[in-house]
Amino acid sequence: MSCEERHLTMAESPFLEERRENWGSRAGFVLAAIGSAVGLGNLWGFPYKVYSNGGGAFLIPYAFAMVAIGIPLLILEFSLGHMTQRAAPDAYRGINRKTEPVGWWGILLGFVIITYYPVILAWCGNFLVFCIQGIFNGGKLPWMAEGGESSVDKVGEFFKYNFLNQWTKEELAGGAKEYALGSLAQPIVISLAAVWVAMYLCIFRGVKLVSKVVMWTVPLPWVMLLILTVRGLTLPGATQGLNFFLDPKWEMLLQPGTWRWAFGQMFFSMSLAFGVMITYASFLHRKSDINNNATIIGLADTATSFVAGIAVFATLGGMAYATQQAGNAVAVENVVEGGPDLAFKAFPYALAQLPAAPWFGAVFFIALITLGIDSAFSITESVLTSIVDKTGWHRGATLIGMSVVGFGLGLFYCSRGGMTWVGSIDDLINGPWGIALIGLLEAVLVGWAYRIGRLREHANERSDWRLGVWWDWLVRYLIPVVLSALVAWSVMDAVTGVGGLLYDEAGAVDPTKLVGLLVAVAAPILALVLSAIHSPGADTHAQHVGQERLGRLVGGAGTLLALAAVTILCLTVAMIVINGAPLTDESTWPAVKLSELTMPKLTLFPVIAAADALIAMVVGGFLVHRAEKTQRRPSGLARLSGGVGVLTLGAACGVMLFMLVAVNPVDKTNATEETPTATSQDVRAGVTITEAATEADATGEHATAEAAASEAAPQEAATATEEGMSTVSYIMLASMLTVLVAGLGWCFYRAIKASVSTGEGEEQKAEV
Repeated sequence: MSCEERHLTMAESPFLEERRENWGSRAGFVLAAIGSAVGLGNLWGFPYKVYSNGGGAFLIPYAFAMVAIGIPLLILEFSLGHMTQRAAPDAYRGINRKTEPVGWWGILLGFVIITYYPVILAWCGNFLVFCIQGIFNGGKLPWMAEGGESSVDKVGEFFKYNFLNQWTKEELAGGAKEYALGSLAQPIVISLAAVWVAMYLCIFRGVKLVSKVVMWTVPLPWVMLLILTVRGLTLPGATQGLNFFLDPKWEMLLQPGTWRWAFGQMFFSMSLAFGVMITYASFLHRKSDINNNATIIGLADTATSFVAGIAVFATLGGMAYATQQAGNAVAVENVVEGGPDLAFKAFPYALAQLPAAPWFGAVFFIALITLGIDSAFSITESVLTSIVDKTGWHRGATLIGMSVVGFGLGLFYCSRGGMTWVGSIDDLINGPWGIALIGLLEAVLVGWAYRIGRLREHANERSDWRLGVWWDWLVRYLIPVVLSALVAWSVMDAVTGVGGLLYDEAGAVDPTKLVGLLVAVAAPILALVLSAIHSPGADTHAQHVGQERLGRLVGGAGTLLALAAVTILCLTVAMIVINGAPLTDESTWPAVKLSELTMPKLTLFPVIAAADALIAMVVGGFLVHRAEKTQRRPSGLARLSGGVGVLTLGAACGVMLFMLVAVNPVDKTNATEETPTATSQDVRAGVTITEAATEADATGEHATAEAAASEAAPQEAATATEEGMSTVSYIMLASMLTVLVAGLGWCFYRAIKASVSTGEGEEQKAEV
């Protein structure tokens, strides 16, 4: 037996001997993983980011990110969890003792998420109750003005002040702070308790119960989305909204921000690096498919987001057309402002303009709840399993303790300042110190600190179709370079932005930023502490005793070159921060603009760093590939040269992208303007209010805005007609649907073919 085979046997045998609960069926696992990947962000985050970052043009980098990063990383996590049969921390320890903290880091951030994610679900539950009450009281909704009409301000004021009980403008002017906790909103507290009880009941019996629960909670939101989509597409004016969603602004492809947000949306949407997918895969049967399941889950997540975008913008287009016909035109972009606003302001406002508003409002919030509950209890399950695997504590008692702690911490977000804290903590998760950084470390550590070919062979032995060597190259090179560029860019944006890391626009310390930074620093430290605790059955990583090491001398030279690149890059960042002049105009991004004198001098430094890092990466990669090919062990310096080289190369690219935008800042006020074609001008004419009306509405004087709009453009409101979709929008719609349908069709074909082949093989064995 070779050294590699002996190591593989030693690594897997302890897990194979342990009896571990399995999913009841393949469908149960796939639906559970889809439920975890598909969440609230699919229904409100994806449509908004598409529109605000180039419309249909955003879909191009998003699709690339899904294929090049999302699905390959999902295969990696499934393979790692399935091979080790452990939750994320012990799974990382199973391949290398030194990598366990990365698993705990993701789990800790997942625990932070389940302190506020159930609160958002509680908001959805309360709004569902409002809609159900509206069904029985003649269609009256609490955010509708007298006479059955509503305004953007009316819905916004209801959500912020009547429902969330946030600090009012008068109270803030009197000295109150937005982040001050204040009293609790009792209806939200009651709804939060109900959410935690529901989450407990979904997972308290283990994954076999989860596999039964997801048979209902995953298909149900798809049914709700289908109802909303059909409803939206049948509304007059729906095509106007779809143009906002699909019509590409091609110039936005030249803006790095479009690519940055596309990759970020994909990464966070698929629940990568939280440890959820590793934990779910650890409960898979030993003969379960990996590659095809990951592809199905990735495509299903993308399809859900795309259909949600169609439903949302078709409905908003119908709203715009209805207000336009009433002589009170409201632009689509004036109600699509962000995540929570889209779900609790824009969409309720749009529904209030249409018949049967309470019924379709109930459908919308049922879809949100069922989308969110799967993601919430999947993260809870990953945290729970990690704790139980590590400590051996009783599962039931641990779950009760987690639920009580989670509910208690969630009460902070139910206070008057809770919304501010939700936004700050969520920015931590989605920021440069959050999940993208962990995903980057995951790819680098598994790709360079472990022989990744073993994971590929493990996945191929059990899957409906086989991975090639190209997957190794994606994990080792492409994914780390892209993610490190995004992380570096985000760090530069955070450090050089208005207020920096800790201060608000007035120059005072922002407590929400301070707490977020403390959590970001505490997470990796606590991860190291947890990794020091002995874990029963996790010490399976076998050292290659007596095996020849390859490339110490050359690897050492490559490491020195990589460290030199890191030094040059750090000096570049320091010089950028020192020479950056903060701007007071928030319409430009980023908040620094380097002088023309400084810029040429600084440009050379990241280029030199990138060149050094590229050489170090090539040296380390050559040594590692040569060692694996000859069944020898690459030296630690060879791995370090490759790993640090690939990280520094990506970071240098990220700094160069930041400098490019710093010299040519993007004007946020014009970034989302339509391409000035005849079609888009015709569409926009029917739904846009005048500049005076927009300014008045921004100050809360909606009635004045309506009057200004009517006075300024009476002819447009009276004679406006419904416009059709542009040709390019039709092409984008057809292209996305074709890719998704063809991709899912191919995956299901491979699954059916593999199932038939397996059945024939078993029959032949039985005959023999």
